[in-house]
Amino acid sequence: MLIQFRFPKTIQWIIKLFIIYLGIFTGFRVITLFCFKPAATRVLELLPSFWLGLKYDLRWIAIVLLPIACISLFPKFSPFYSECCKRGWAIYLAIVTLLLLFFFGADFGHFAYVSTRLNASALNFAEDAKISFQMLWQSYPVVWIIAGLLGAVAMMGWMFARTHVSIEERNTNVHKFSYNRRWHIAAIILLGWFLFGFLTLEPLRWRDAFALNDNFKSYLALNPLQNFVTTLRFRKPVVDEGKAKRYFPVISDFLQLGKTGAPVNGYERIINPGSRSLESQPNVVLVICESFSMYKSSMSGNPLNSTPFFNSLTQQGIFFDRCFSPTFGTARGVFATLTGVPDVQLSKFSSRNEASINQYSIINDFDGYDKFYFLGGNSDFNNFRGLVSNINDVHIYEEGKFKSPKLNVWGISDKNLFLAADSVMQHQKKPFFTIIQTSDNHRPYSIPEEDKDFVKQVISDDSLHKYGFESLAEFNAFCYTDYCYQKFIEAAKRSPYFDNTIFIFMGDHGVEGNASAMYPAAWTEQRLNDEHIPLLFYAPALLSPEKISHTASQIDVLPTLAGMIHQPYTNKTLGRDMLHSLGKENAAFIIHHDEGKIGIVNDDYFYIKNLWINQEELVAVRTDVPILNAHQTDSVKKHLSELTSAMYETAKWMLVNNHGK
Repeated sequence: MLIQFRFPKTIQWIIKLFIIYLGIFTGFRVITLFCFKPAATRVLELLPSFWLGLKYDLRWIAIVLLPIACISLFPKFSPFYSECCKRGWAIYLAIVTLLLLFFFGADFGHFAYVSTRLNASALNFAEDAKISFQMLWQSYPVVWIIAGLLGAVAMMGWMFARTHVSIEERNTNVHKFSYNRRWHIAAIILLGWFLFGFLTLEPLRWRDAFALNDNFKSYLALNPLQNFVTTLRFRKPVVDEGKAKRYFPVISDFLQLGKTGAPVNGYERIINPGSRSLESQPNVVLVICESFSMYKSSMSGNPLNSTPFFNSLTQQGIFFDRCFSPTFGTARGVFATLTGVPDVQLSKFSSRNEASINQYSIINDFDGYDKFYFLGGNSDFNNFRGLVSNINDVHIYEEGKFKSPKLNVWGISDKNLFLAADSVMQHQKKPFFTIIQTSDNHRPYSIPEEDKDFVKQVISDDSLHKYGFESLAEFNAFCYTDYCYQKFIEAAKRSPYFDNTIFIFMGDHGVEGNASAMYPAAWTEQRLNDEHIPLLFYAPALLSPEKISHTASQIDVLPTLAGMIHQPYTNKTLGRDMLHSLGKENAAFIIHHDEGKIGIVNDDYFYIKNLWINQEELVAVRTDVPILNAHQTDSVKKHLSELTSAMYETAKWMLVNNHGK
């Protein structure tokens, strides 16, 4: 009763709305906790996340409620002044609540998919809205999701209306008092404090969440609104040429610029063929394998044996079992492969950025070769067409050019894509360089009815989760990729080009998950699974089998391939020839864009530091790594920190300066 006598009705309503919204935000955080909490994390450890998360939530609740408090300073705009005002504020709250619940729902799906909060990177998919929606439609119960969203908004609207009515009823018999603005001013000041940062002396910052020094703890603290809005500013390239110049000696040493070829200028060097280069001018088939995660494959020793055929190929070729993509994501993986530059652009794919799409590619140095690119779907997705068009006179085969029926949103099946490419390559009279980009090992995990000789397996959920698979559908899709590789190689062996062709199979990126049964803790805890991929150079008539366990990077693939061919080539990328560089340091650059983490993985350690806060970590990637003393640890950290920053700053510079053609 005290409230109704002393507080204006508008302030009473704001208090009730505040409680409702706080319940929504907190409830969403609790759901996130129960659905995604790592098994090894105790709930009590997450109390700092909830406290910091409360501050973020108070900020966004304040943003929602401040318009009501401010505009209602003028009595004629109060939600209790007239039916028109009541209806106007009801519409405002309905729209705001719809946006909030949409963000929360999208964030939940994003977290389930890539284990990170919704951020501005999601706009990459909005740029391909039709294809992205088709993928969602074919992968998730979209109708039920939309119905649930609208139902939730309707329920919230009913709650807002009931609170309005209850306040009117409770104040019916109260003597009408003057419109006291001091309560509105007090409410505005309090909400302004929440906006600034509750119980903080400095403004609440997005990066404060990362000081919790744990991915899940940081993401649990953040809410999707804070994360999305803040990361919008990372969608434009930011180059610090001074830093790139300062780190040039580090990069020069790492790339062995004075040893690997004749220096031209800057990072550019001309590489002449070595004594073991192939003079037969072999064809090249580069297969970029969708989500081909190493720990899920047979090559890792995974007991589920999902890729027995590909495993047999690795014993007949040059196989790198410690290769890493610089980052997670197909667009970024294809970019790094074709350009030799890690895509370090935050919150936007470089293939979608006008400032960085024009890139140099070593493929153009394959003189006398016809160039082909095969994709089962639409090459406009992620602007693959724009990226591949950096290859001179490339012939693009995509959706609409194949006779096979469309399987799903990603186009024809991988098997039919391989067979279509084989039929084109059979008729080539000149040497060719062919890129085949697969798609089936991706939601919605479709397997064609026509492939009746492919046998789906039934595995228990416990075994699937123990060995890194989230569902039976994902596991069978992974097995189906192996089936497609087999059909392709069997067809290629019957074709005239086979004996003089180098086949390169490489994952576009890995997949986050539990790899504890196959690899040390860093793979799971530090998410090295996101980047760890198989890499195979397969040419039985040309290459001697070899298994290489030194650390390699996706950006090294083209320089290594070019080193096999008996012709000079120009390299002005961050990639290196992994087979012909004597005394090189085995290392691969890694970036986790959403967390702001950059690092270097080598044969012994994974070093990580954060772009937003002063934080670094050194973890072992082998079980038999010698124990370092404090001085040795500091020395290793210092070196890897320098190399990490050098790779990051140089890659940023190259994205907007390493133009092709």
